[in-house]
Amino acid sequence: MADSPNCDLKSLSPLQLFERVTEQGEKVRALKAGKAPKDEIDAAVRMLLSLKLSYKTTTGQDYQAGLPPKDLVLINNGTTKEEDEDFVDPWTVQTSNAKGVDYDKLIVRFGSSKIDTDLINRIERAIGQKPHRFLRRGIFFSHRDMDQILNAYENKKSFYLYTGRGPSSQAMHVGHLIPFIFTKWLQEVFDVPLVIQLTDDEKYLWKDLTTEKAYEYAKENAKDIIACGFDINKTFIFSDLDYLGTSTGFYRNIVKVQKHVTFNQVKGIFGFTDSDCIGKISFPAIQAAPSFSSSFPQIFNGKENIQCLIPCAIDQDPYFRMTRDVAPRIGQPKPALLHSVFFPALQGAQTKMSASDPNSSIFLTDTPKQIKTKINKHAFSGGRDTIEEHRKYGGNCDVDVSFMYLTFFLEDDDKLEQLKQAYTSGELLTGELKKVLIETLQPLIAAHQERRKQVTDEMVKQFMTPRKLAFEF
Repeated sequence: MADSPNCDLKSLSPLQLFERVTEQGEKVRALKAGKAPKDEIDAAVRMLLSLKLSYKTTTGQDYQAGLPPKDLVLINNGTTKEEDEDFVDPWTVQTSNAKGVDYDKLIVRFGSSKIDTDLINRIERAIGQKPHRFLRRGIFFSHRDMDQILNAYENKKSFYLYTGRGPSSQAMHVGHLIPFIFTKWLQEVFDVPLVIQLTDDEKYLWKDLTTEKAYEYAKENAKDIIACGFDINKTFIFSDLDYLGTSTGFYRNIVKVQKHVTFNQVKGIFGFTDSDCIGKISFPAIQAAPSFSSSFPQIFNGKENIQCLIPCAIDQDPYFRMTRDVAPRIGQPKPALLHSVFFPALQGAQTKMSASDPNSSIFLTDTPKQIKTKINKHAFSGGRDTIEEHRKYGGNCDVDVSFMYLTFFLEDDDKLEQLKQAYTSGELLTGELKKVLIETLQPLIAAHQERRKQVTDEMVKQFMTPRKLAFEF
């Protein structure tokens, strides 16, 4: 693809152009290393120079290996308020829009690909069943190289799943379940192994926590993750503070990534400053390492060519853009990604959920009464000021948090559409919509709490013990 002269380069975003230049540069190096014919090398070099010229024309910047265009690394870097008021990085999500972040703009800025109807239909054909509601409803809306994963699956080649959790508190909220609900479905329909990284080291570096407290949170969060129903024979959960010292493969990959990413690059990607501790600067390599199968020799028998698929919220994408840039230079396949939207706070999509504010979300420890009170009292409404106005003009599902939550958790597509029509027309009042959400979440969370009670410390230890899973590689 990178050496196709017929491709319309003008249609590519700056970040897509950057990736094309990177790929073409790798091709030129490979041709030279393999002592390819001179005319073939010359043609590849000409294509590389053409791509670099297109990149400079589009961005006004010279191409620099490993350093994506600055205004695309974080959504607000290099942009003005008039252009975009959204700000997204791995630690902060801010928007002034009650509907939430503009994801179409985010796709363009990050240079990912939209999950369209054709891709969803292809997934359905591959697995032979209805796609998950998160795909049907655009909750997972963007991807990188999902077509390659499907190519591999259709050709009977293996891949594996990798997702994670930063254990910043003992109690998780319903929004934290989104990647795990979807990852569990992916694991079941594709029948592949899964690794789950608990970044307790990250939370120690960024927050006012001791290493002991961060590790304790990791084990407690692991119980909630296990309660989602993951198969112990197919899933390895690991704490960075624990696993990093026991796996030579994992640490070797960290060191390889560290060698190929400069301080300037991580400053450009993550916004680090000279006053940040060196642990923060080196951490992205630790989050990158699980993308490579050789980090888990006990699972993959040391094989380095097994591709990884990462379901995550799109704020984690900067880590994996860096990983995808480094991967070919250390002889590893690029990880593929599936990006989800952000889960809104109860007070509205433009506000931030916080573990320190118990009213910002529904927590997995909440009682049925607490769930009811929080939704009735704090869930942002898209309804009108009076019943009369609401009956006349209808409600706004685009900003109504109860409807947003139902989009995530109500399985029945027909019922969801009926609720939307009734609320929009004014037939259904805000209180009635909240009642539907309460009746949806109460049993869901009660069932999760019951499953969590069955998760023992010994079970957590088994999930977190490095071991062979029920797959042959």
